[in-house]
Amino acid sequence: MQRRQSSKHSKRPLQVHHSNQTDLSAWRKGETVDTGKSAQSHRSLSDQKNDNEQDSLEQALSYFEKIQDRVSLKKSEVLQKHLSTLESIALKRGLPPEGFDVLLDVALSGKLADGVNTRLLKSLIPASAIPESSVVSSVSWFCVSKCSSNIQLLFLRWLITMFDFIDQKEQVHALYGIFFFFLNDEKLCPYICHVLYLLTRKENGESPHLCEMKYHFGMQPHLQALLSLYKLFCPELVSITLPQKMKAYFKNADGPWKAAISAVRQRNQANSTVPQPLLLGTAQPHSRKRKWNTQLIVPASSANAQNLVVGGKMSRVDSFSANRSFPVEQLRTFPQLLQNIHRLEFPSQMGSVLTNPLLLHYMNCSKDESAYLRLYYWMGQTLQEECTWCVVDNNQHEEEFKGFLETAYKAECFLQEGFPSCEEFLYRSLPLWDGVSCRSQILQLISWIPLSTFSEMKSQLCDPLAQLFFTSSLYFKCSVLESLKELLQNWLNWHVVQLDSESDSQLSSLNTTLSGLVSGVAELINFVGRISTAALHLEKSHTFLLHFILDFYETVCDIYLKYKLPLLIMPPAGVFYPALLSMDSVNLNQLCYIMYRYRTNLIAAKENEMSKKKIQQFKFSSQTYQEYNQYIIAMVGCLWTSSAFQKDNHPQGICLDDELLKKTGVEEYKNSFNIVYHPALMCYAVDFLQQAWPDDTTFNFNLIKGKKWNWYLRYLYGQGLEGLKLFIESSINRVSKASQSKEDKKV
Repeated sequence: MQRRQSSKHSKRPLQVHHSNQTDLSAWRKGETVDTGKSAQSHRSLSDQKNDNEQDSLEQALSYFEKIQDRVSLKKSEVLQKHLSTLESIALKRGLPPEGFDVLLDVALSGKLADGVNTRLLKSLIPASAIPESSVVSSVSWFCVSKCSSNIQLLFLRWLITMFDFIDQKEQVHALYGIFFFFLNDEKLCPYICHVLYLLTRKENGESPHLCEMKYHFGMQPHLQALLSLYKLFCPELVSITLPQKMKAYFKNADGPWKAAISAVRQRNQANSTVPQPLLLGTAQPHSRKRKWNTQLIVPASSANAQNLVVGGKMSRVDSFSANRSFPVEQLRTFPQLLQNIHRLEFPSQMGSVLTNPLLLHYMNCSKDESAYLRLYYWMGQTLQEECTWCVVDNNQHEEEFKGFLETAYKAECFLQEGFPSCEEFLYRSLPLWDGVSCRSQILQLISWIPLSTFSEMKSQLCDPLAQLFFTSSLYFKCSVLESLKELLQNWLNWHVVQLDSESDSQLSSLNTTLSGLVSGVAELINFVGRISTAALHLEKSHTFLLHFILDFYETVCDIYLKYKLPLLIMPPAGVFYPALLSMDSVNLNQLCYIMYRYRTNLIAAKENEMSKKKIQQFKFSSQTYQEYNQYIIAMVGCLWTSSAFQKDNHPQGICLDDELLKKTGVEEYKNSFNIVYHPALMCYAVDFLQQAWPDDTTFNFNLIKGKKWNWYLRYLYGQGLEGLKLFIESSINRVSKASQSKEDKKV
């Protein structure tokens, strides 16, 4: 690779005429001048300070550009001064594009000691963009090994961190084979793999280098990541079986720079008159504390080269005719997405996809599995490193971590599917979770866990969640039940979409998938039934808790008809009877509606079995019908015939001996739970009596019988108890008609 010419002949002293770089004078903060007042007033202290910093920066860059011989840091006060100037300005506002060419050459040429070169590389923080030519030149120095291996390693870490700030990448992509050559270096290999991972395109997956890689290297995590990307592009060239689940494939490379980048962006966007898209990103500023926040925006790399500030106005350079790829930072509208959908190139910082609806649209309809794989790796490593209860001394960043989890959840809702990396994060972190940190966000993520074998979910999700469930507050229990309800609904919705997309020729494969889905859904419902029973016992059948439990079973009771899944599971007795005997009319009404929907689904299932028009692989067991009938007998006995204590035949029911009931001292114990005396409905009975007999202050409930019973029933229907109405009209219809005809004759 050709070296740059001598600075004496070709170097330009910090004045850049190339259109894709920013002049140092234009880079100066606060360049606007009021011509009407400047001639009459002195420049402010702030302006003078900026001028001094600007002059110091120019002197420092000029000094490093002219260095020819090795200089000792301890013995040279000039070197110390200029090095401190660079570090100070870089951390404050970032360096202009032309500064990278000078400093990268000095750091990688080996002219200075490693300590100085390290400080130079750590100060390479961009104010806007990094010229591609600077990167190409630095790779040339990297290849001739003039610097130590430690500096080479630090350079690779810098390149990985700043990859999306390079203004163009075509020439960098052309260096793919050169980077590949350094895989032989054991020390550099993990970071070389990371660079190759960022550079890899489909044409690289067909590279003959792949065959060399497969046979000469072991299965280290960084190689697995690169091979998995190759396997997506050219599966026929990768015969190795790769692990399905990842831990952390790449070492963290961005430590020295990420926080500084975020801080520079915030200062520049707050103080500069330059439009924000030119300042380290195209989105609003994020927190400076956490490095992942800088990856949640679409980087401004190539956009900086094509959106130029000239005379204070933005001009656009159409370079798409020369480039095959369409940079995502220039994607603004949905029509643009449709026109360039085959030319999109995702940024290496895949976190920016989470906050961009257009890119999420693309991921939703694209079959580009490499994009999912990149996002999977990035999210998995970020979640592992940033979890506030898994990492020591990370609690102070909980609010920022909440924001990140919220962003991931919103992206899952947009895509209507969960991220596998989030699922793995939950499985790893829930055993350590205290149930307080990021509670809302964690429970939201649980609702998007993909359907898998329940044996795996039970040990990694259900067991740690159940421990927290039983030892936490009432409101935590309700939140968990709401999350599990949403998880069930997401699984069922996924099944409906899959079922509608399957053709008749695919029904055989559908049956196999259906079997696993039925098993997983059944296990989840049974799990919720068990923890609900225990929770009602612990919380003394609290009305609020019961409402969330019944909400869950309102989804369960309609699985067969609404979600086309051949499964119905009745609620356990520990849920049914507390709801039946509840003192809250809302819960009783909801139970009535649930039993009505169970009846509708069971009748439909029975009719389909009899007609034999449906797939008969799955049939409801006789135990389901038997349990339903037992519950119906108990409900009718309570609400209508006043015989629940005598006729309830459920093993855990409320059938009691008459002698025992008499000892309670309740005169009308048989009627205690009918629609007049039921604790949940007694307030309606009192109101009905006041309206029917306004002069009677004795509240004689025995008056509600015969014809008045039917009046009272219509009164209840008018109070919004729709579930009660549907249950009575479907399950007690004939009884009510017979009773009504007899009473009408008496009257």
